[in-house]
Amino acid sequence: MMNAPAAAATATSLNLSQNLRLTDIRKVANRYAAQLQLCCPQRPTSYPPARTIHAHMIASGFKPRGHILNRLMDIYCKSSFILYAQHLFDEIPQPDVVARTTLIAAHSAAGDPKLAREIFNKTPVNIRDTVFYNAMITGYSHNNDGHAALELFHEMRWENFRPDNYTFTSILGALALIADLEKHCQQLHCAVVKSGTGSVTSVVNALISVYVKCASSPLASSVLLMDAARKLFDELPVRDELSWTTIITGYVRNDDLDGAREVFERMKEKLVVAWNSMISGYVHKGLVHEALRMIREMHLLGIKHDEFTYTSVLSACADTGLFLHGKEVHAYIIRTEEKSPLDFLLSVDNALITLYWKCGKIDEARRIFDKMVVRDLVSWNAILSAYVSAGRINEARSFFSEMPDRNLLTWTVMISGFAQNGFGEEGLKLFNQMRLNRFEPCDYAFAGAITSCAVLAALEHGRQLHALLVRSGFDSSLSAANALITMYARCGVVEAASCVFLTMSCVDSVSWNAMIAALGQHGHGEKALELFEQMLKEEILPDRITFLTVLSACSHAGLVKEGRRYFDTMHGLYGISPGEDHYARLIDLLCRAGKFSEAKDAIQTMPFEPGAPIWEALLGGCRIHGNMDLGIEAAERLFEVMPQHDGTYILLSNMYANVGRWNDVAKVRKLMRDRGVKKEPGCSWIEVENKVHVFLVDDTVHPEVQEVYNYIKELGLKMKKLGYIPDTKFVLHDMESEQKEYVLSTHSEKLAVVFGLLKLPRGATIRVFKNLRICGDCHNAFKFMSKVEGRKIVVRDGKRFHHFMDGECSCGNYCVRIQITLLRRNIWYELKDIRGVCGSATTSEVAR
Repeated sequence: MMNAPAAAATATSLNLSQNLRLTDIRKVANRYAAQLQLCCPQRPTSYPPARTIHAHMIASGFKPRGHILNRLMDIYCKSSFILYAQHLFDEIPQPDVVARTTLIAAHSAAGDPKLAREIFNKTPVNIRDTVFYNAMITGYSHNNDGHAALELFHEMRWENFRPDNYTFTSILGALALIADLEKHCQQLHCAVVKSGTGSVTSVVNALISVYVKCASSPLASSVLLMDAARKLFDELPVRDELSWTTIITGYVRNDDLDGAREVFERMKEKLVVAWNSMISGYVHKGLVHEALRMIREMHLLGIKHDEFTYTSVLSACADTGLFLHGKEVHAYIIRTEEKSPLDFLLSVDNALITLYWKCGKIDEARRIFDKMVVRDLVSWNAILSAYVSAGRINEARSFFSEMPDRNLLTWTVMISGFAQNGFGEEGLKLFNQMRLNRFEPCDYAFAGAITSCAVLAALEHGRQLHALLVRSGFDSSLSAANALITMYARCGVVEAASCVFLTMSCVDSVSWNAMIAALGQHGHGEKALELFEQMLKEEILPDRITFLTVLSACSHAGLVKEGRRYFDTMHGLYGISPGEDHYARLIDLLCRAGKFSEAKDAIQTMPFEPGAPIWEALLGGCRIHGNMDLGIEAAERLFEVMPQHDGTYILLSNMYANVGRWNDVAKVRKLMRDRGVKKEPGCSWIEVENKVHVFLVDDTVHPEVQEVYNYIKELGLKMKKLGYIPDTKFVLHDMESEQKEYVLSTHSEKLAVVFGLLKLPRGATIRVFKNLRICGDCHNAFKFMSKVEGRKIVVRDGKRFHHFMDGECSCGNYCVRIQITLLRRNIWYELKDIRGVCGSATTSEVAR
């Protein structure tokens, strides 16, 4: 048995041993803490040494306490290795508020405020502090959830936690995201004053920013809010860079450049950020020359430009077409910024690419792209946009396939490019491919896909996209709604286009133009003009596109007087100089009405030489009214400017055929063969059960075409009982009458319409589309078909829509009136020829 002295010695030895171990543990802990301290400048390079230290702790059996774990978690979080930090956090039995705050800040910074809030909610109230609340409020603010940040701020005050300077800076930043009324700013302003932080520079800067952003709201008084912001700025005892730039930017955003300039001139040391704010303000207002003047002033004062300076002015030059000014800036950048950092060069090069392609210098833009050391997705998208805007679709398609990465903008640009350049099928395929690649389409992508349906006249597919658009929540999108108007109009459902227009939450000039064009194309010329007048009453200023649609509507409806009046108001009332396309519409209007002297006067008074569109309009009118001399002159001019255009040869040949000059017809056709010009074959198509059926003239390829021919014969008998007589004048070939009747029955539009009558259910509208103009006999036949079958028939030809119902057409028989004029003129020629044979007999006697 151990005696008392021995026991006491043993106890003393054990205590000394424990104390020594505790001393050793403290030394080890301090050593690890010091090593982690060296990793504190948290950069990606901090991660490897921190990871090594952590591994050494595990291998040595050292179990770190809270402060070391917190430091490790902080390094992992700030080195973007949040999973490691979360793993450490999960192993702590009772993590303290510092660990929880670190993870909340990390998850919020990574864009996951939901996970951050889960950690927040699991934290007992008794260990929370102000910094803890600040982390969550800041997380919401940085993730653009101002409402959640404000709710948490109210909860914080309810739990009696006192906000500090950082709290107010964060919550004011969140309020700036959502404030749209004066009272929102004033309520938090009062809280700032009561807290005693009303003179703290960072807090006042945030408060000024709230007033400035709220001033941009349409629900608030811009003047009152900017006055409040200016008062805060003037009373601020100590101003920093942010104070000056915030108030200047505020004036710029609210279109008060005079106020911005007045504050700018008061600055003793004008910061680059302040200069950039002023330059961007001038750019936004379209005062590009003033922006360039400021850049020169910066240079004279020795103030170095940064990437924001250059990108602002280059964007301005691109948007306003000031290519030479932009090129001067480019030359200056080459001279002075050759050794700039890569991030500087990247943003400037992207702006230069945009400048060059928007000014039509696509190849130069590509050369800049090819020389870039570093490229990002903005660079790739800029070149893709360049090819698309220039209509270089093959190059765009190839470039798209080479792109290493794509975002939603990439897909949208390519889809829209296909649609706008007539590649509707490719546009729809790409839209579907985008969705398969798990990209959710935005409203602009929907607009591109819907436009593709308009190109293809794919009504059912367009309706499906419309339904998907509504389900996706984009039914109030302006761009998508405008595309829907055009799609429904070009698919022959003008009523649906009108419904979309009338239910739009907001409209712009594009919406009005699309609806006016729709009404005009469908033969509702007077309604189109009524809508135009309503547009003017709504104080929507017409643009050059508006007048194109109005003049087209007048031309389709034969409203000569109205069309002439609107043409005259373009420049006189609205200051819009008519372009060649406007003159072409006017010439078409006048020639269709047979007013050739007025058309010639208009051509002679044009401020530029007439081009192909003018001569085409003139030739078309001459063909209708048989003005041979003027028509031949117009054709000769067209042969000079467009020798390979088949339409000129066809119109001239038809003019000769109408008056029986078959030798001249043969000469024109020989000229076509000699020059290698091929006539575009007429074709018509119809959609039945989601399948497009195409028919050619005298079709023998379609598997059901024989059934169609049989039904045409059957229909013909019924139509003749109602008075239909095949009009062989529209067979422009020298052949027997019976042969001509057969040729008329093989026209592609007739085949497509009759196929629709056979295959579509009773009561369904027949919608047929043709690449060329509908012939006069087919137009007459469809009126009889609509009456015999009791069906509505809609036919879109190369120029317009015709709606046939109960024996009438929506064109108001304007086409028929022109055809009657043409027939009368042909009969006159025939009578003249007969009179020559009959000698002295009068024309009236011959006619009898």
